[in-house]
Amino acid sequence: MSIPNDRKYVSSHEWIKADGDVMQVGITGPAQEQLGDLVFVGDVRVGANLAAAETAGVVESVKAASDIYAPVAGEIVAFNESLNDAPDQINSDPYGTWIFKIKPVNAADINGLLDADGYQRVADAG
Repeated sequence: MSIPNDRKYVSSHEWIKADGDVMQVGITGPAQEQLGDLVFVGDVRVGANLAAAETAGVVESVKAASDIYAPVAGEIVAFNESLNDAPDQINSDPYGTWIFKIKPVNAADINGLLDADGYQRVADAG
């Protein structure tokens, strides 16, 4: 699975993509492959103000549970409610399925995150 160039990444395996004045956040293809079949996505607190790298939610699979982190500081403004009934959407389309939206304190913060090539090196390193 190729890493899309239209968003930024963090080494903890989240992607972030501008959507107007907010940013969509999801997990990467390599992350969902490592987790396996997802059975739960949640614990996202809409209205929470988070620092960059602070826990924003959790994904659980048949293999493991993993925290999801905020790639930038900001306020969580939405959770993708469709994941309540179909968390496996992420398995079939990790780059087309956002988990939460965040309104960043400073939108320019994403410029300091990894591009697709940089994230690919992180993912390849294991």
